[in-house]
Amino acid sequence: MILKRTDSTNKDFQSLVKLLDADLAVRNGEAQAFFDQFNKLDTIKNCIVVYINEVPAACGAFKKFDEETIEIKRMYTHPDFRKRGLATTIVEELETWGKELNYTKAVLETSLGQNEALSVYEKSGYVRIPNYGQYIGIDKSVCYEKVL
Repeated sequence: MILKRTDSTNKDFQSLVKLLDADLAVRNGEAQAFFDQFNKLDTIKNCIVVYINEVPAACGAFKKFDEETIEIKRMYTHPDFRKRGLATTIVEELETWGKELNYTKAVLETSLGQNEALSVYEKSGYVRIPNYGQYIGIDKSVCYEKVL
């Protein structure tokens, strides 16, 4: 396994995100149009791609949320590589990278129907918080935070 720190111009990251978006469109149906507006790739400086035998297997990223906080985004594991702990590895690496850049907290949003994601975040020490920002009042959204 190789973890590569990159940005959103990375072609492998972009390919995995396309698969993520297709998966979310199925899971969230028409509601996905709302979430899409907050998931643009043009400005993500901190992305990770995990490679298994040189094949892009999983990805994740973070954006600056405020001066002390990062927001974890664009987490995805290709179906062929699930159940191997890759998502947990990515979360840990994103947290490490955030700490290296002097951030002290991470927040994230996911959907209620994404049981795998909820499990990863809760096992990683994230605590559910009231929905923040654009997710306030969105019933399908679940927000979490963790002190780094």
